[in-house]
Parts: sequence; C-alpha cells; structure tokens
Amino acid sequence: MSVEAQLGESDLPELYRSGRAKAARSKRNRIITYVISAVIVAVVVAYGDWAKIADKYLDVERAGELFPEIITIATKNTLIYTVGAFVGGVTIGLVMAIMKLSSLRPYRWFAITYIEIFRGLPALMTIFLVGFVAPTALGVRFPQVLGVESAGIIALSLVAGAYLAETIRAGIEAVPKGQVEAARSLGMTQGQTLRIVVIPQAFRLVIPPLTNELVLLLKDTALLASLGTTAASVELTKFGKDAFNKDFNGTPFVVAAVMYLLITIPLTQVVAWLERRNKAMR
Repeated sequence: MSVEAQLGESDLPELYRSGRAKAARSKRNRIITYVISAVIVAVVVAYGDWAKIADKYLDVERAGELFPEIITIATKNTLIYTVGAFVGGVTIGLVMAIMKLSSLRPYRWFAITYIEIFRGLPALMTIFLVGFVAPTALGVRFPQVLGVESAGIIALSLVAGAYLAETIRAGIEAVPKGQVEAARSLGMTQGQTLRIVVIPQAFRLVIPPLTNELVLLLKDTALLASLGTTAASVELTKFGKDAFNKDFNGTPFVVAAVMYLLITIPLTQVVAWLERRNKAMR
C-alpha cells in the first residue's frame, strides 16, 4: 500500500508543509550558526594580540629545537603505547565478550563485573591504580616493553578491554544464527564454530568501532603523562610538558598537538570510510 493511500489525500498537503517548515528551520539554524562563528572569528582576528600569540605559542625557532626527538622518541612511544594497548584491549575484550555470552553463570558474572568496573572508573584512576598502587601494594615492578612503560600499556588495555568487550559481543550476536546452525550441522564443535565461523564474521562487522577505539586510545595516551616516565619513554603530551617547563613557552604543546592531529585525522577518515563501506555492503 502506498504512502498516499495510508495517509489519505487530505493529509498530504499538511505533511508536505510540515516537511518544508522543518527544512526551512534547519537551513535558518545553519545560517545563524555560520554567522555567529564568522563574528567570533572576526573578533578574535581583529582584537587578538598576534605578536604575543606568535611569540608564546608559534615560535618557529623554539619549535625547531623539538626535532627530531618529538618524532623519534615522543611520537614513536605514543604509537607503541597505542598499538600495545589496542592489542591488549582487543584480546581482553574478546575473552570478556565470550565469557559474557557463556552459559556458565560464574563466567558471566566475572565478565559483567570486569566490564562495569573498568567502564565506570575514569581512565586516569585506572592508570594510577596500575602505575602507582599495584607496584606498592603487590610489590611488583612492571618492566619496560620496547622502551616504554608496560604499566601504561596494561592500564589502557584494561580500560579498552571493557569497552571493546561490549562491541565484540554485539558483533558476535549480529552473526546470523543460521550460519551457526549450519556449522554445527557439518559436525563442528561449539569451539570450532566460534573460532572459524562466528568470530571472523563478528570482527568484520565491528571494524569501524574497533578503529574508532584505536583513535580514542591514541588520545588517551596523553593521560600517561601522569606516570613517572623516563626521558626515553615519554609520549607526546609528557614530551611537550617537559619542554614547556624549560622556559614556559607554549610552542611545544602546539607542536605536540599538531603531531596528534597528523595521526588522528587520517585515522578518523579511515573510520568514516569503513562506516560508509559497511553501509554500502548491507
């Protein structure tokens, strides 16, 4: 049955008028937003003390002093922290997702408890607990991995694992039940079905949110500046902070921010492309 038949001819003019009114309001709101933004930019440009701003935040000579260490040490370490935490988070998330879907109640309880705790705690609190409390309370010392502090990788892995567990669980549940039944009818065990049929398809379904979590982890590495890292294991934020403390010039923070953007912007574009690709394949 057509939309016209369902609504009735007398309802159509009102429906069209309502749609045009909403479109007009949306267009008007966009214009107002653009005008306000333009006014703010114009005020900043007209009244900003650009000589002082350039001296305190855009000092080219000061920026040049940061190279090549900001790339060879800080950026490299940031990527190591990010990749290490992402691999750890995916591993933990997969295990927790499977446990949460288990028919055994103790497994489900453990997974739910883990997920709720580490999603409920601020990431910075988890970093403090792993980096400061655990070594003191348990008497353990986390070794360095690839020149960076493994405590930071562990802390971010615990946080990422809690969020990724729900993402991976949703992906597993989205796999058509018919494929699971077909695999079982072929003689596959439950473990083989999960490993060969379900998990590969689940990961294909959740690639966009996984990539988005990678971007979030990259930004969360800035929280590791709170750890007592060495000069060789600093990430971008700690590197910028240490450089700032030498003369209290803000240029190191600006350069560090640019380095973050050079990494995150391409990644966010990859996320957008993957989302469009997934929608097109549905």
